[in-house]
Amino acid sequence: MSISIVRLGTPRKPGEGLRLGTVRRPPRGVAKSDFTKLDYYDVWFPNLSPSPDLVKEALHAKNENAWAAFVRKFKHEMNEHDRSRELDVLAALSHQTNFSIGCYCEDEARCHRSVLRELLEERGAKIA
Repeated sequence: MSISIVRLGTPRKPGEGLRLGTVRRPPRGVAKSDFTKLDYYDVWFPNLSPSPDLVKEALHAKNENAWAAFVRKFKHEMNEHDRSRELDVLAALSHQTNFSIGCYCEDEARCHRSVLRELLEERGAKIA
């Protein structure tokens, strides 16, 4: 059992399980009924995406200092009581079932899902 960290919209891997879309907005131009069929996500979970202002900051982070500032601020957001508890639940679930979390970004290293990976690992999550 484990969590897969994925790019939404990419083909699912065998055993990946339920896909959680940790994104601020649903995919543009895609009917809600097609989200699962087109391998975006099964459940939308925007709570684990950066705030709208922080999304803009991440998209404009052109150097390592700007990216590090985004990471620091996003970790602060994820340290809020409800967000932290949600991460704890996902970490615990990773030992019971397979599921995945994801975002649209092409490069995980420059995506909030890399931070989610780190935060989940810190909580003892089993990551595929």
